[in-house]
Amino acid sequence: MTDIPFVHTPAPVYAKAEPQSPLVTRITARNPGPFTYTGTGTFLVGNTTVALIDPGPINAEHLQAIQDALKGKTLSHIFLTHHHADHSPLAAVLSKDYGCPVLGMPPRPDKTDAADIQLEEGTDPDFAPDIEISDGDIFTGPGWTLMALHTPGHTSNHICFALAQENTLFSGDHIMGWATSVVIPPDGDMGDYLDSLEKVKSMGFDILRPTHGPAITDVGPFIQAYIDHRLAREAQVLAAVKAGYSSVMDIVKAIYTDIDKRLYPAAGVSVLAHLTHLYAQKRVSTNGSPSLKSKFDFVPRPAPFGPARQSP
Repeated sequence: MTDIPFVHTPAPVYAKAEPQSPLVTRITARNPGPFTYTGTGTFLVGNTTVALIDPGPINAEHLQAIQDALKGKTLSHIFLTHHHADHSPLAAVLSKDYGCPVLGMPPRPDKTDAADIQLEEGTDPDFAPDIEISDGDIFTGPGWTLMALHTPGHTSNHICFALAQENTLFSGDHIMGWATSVVIPPDGDMGDYLDSLEKVKSMGFDILRPTHGPAITDVGPFIQAYIDHRLAREAQVLAAVKAGYSSVMDIVKAIYTDIDKRLYPAAGVSVLAHLTHLYAQKRVSTNGSPSLKSKFDFVPRPAPFGPARQSP
């Protein structure tokens, strides 16, 4: 497998505003776990009139820390990267208290997360942005400009936010420094995810600030390692199917030999995402639409020039 130069840091100081740059302050919620690393990082952008990105879960300590950080400031926007419960629930409380809108992209109504495997983070059932945003939308405040980048893959409605003044991308769960992102079918899509990684890489950001874990500063090589890792994992999945491993969890146990078993559910949905991508490419087959319960078979590629012909 391709090595990713992961960035690991000690646990942050919880319930405290920590300046990250002249325009960015981070407040970390005390919700560490196998899917949230050291916790959800809420970002404030600006110094007087500010935007907030990913307010996080309902947590009294975290709410108080955000309120303390907002003293003397005006909160103008609450941005949500996506609809998972470790990112968005506190938005409604803050919107009511500060009288500002919640902005995000609703999930696709025809898609839901894989119901057969429960991820710890889950979804926010009350996710309902006041303003629906689209790729390329631009928002401004005193001294700051944020542009929305639609980056589907982890979820269909995942949005990153680019801060022009610091050539920084708030990357949500799309790209994280401490682990790979989980792609969750059927709402998540591996083909979309690979395309979104290429999109972000092409934009030449100086720094990525994920919602979980530390910032990424060697951006181009890190994203390329992410892409290479995904392609190598997909090759592993295809090889496992070719070797006779037909179910999602059999493939997980065959290729994820060095991870905490608590992460098997997340690995399962990632394997399904790869299988769904391979199914779309006609590299594997299954009865009906790919699911966690499907059985998969390898589909050999046809010879490029057809059968060899005998010379007369």
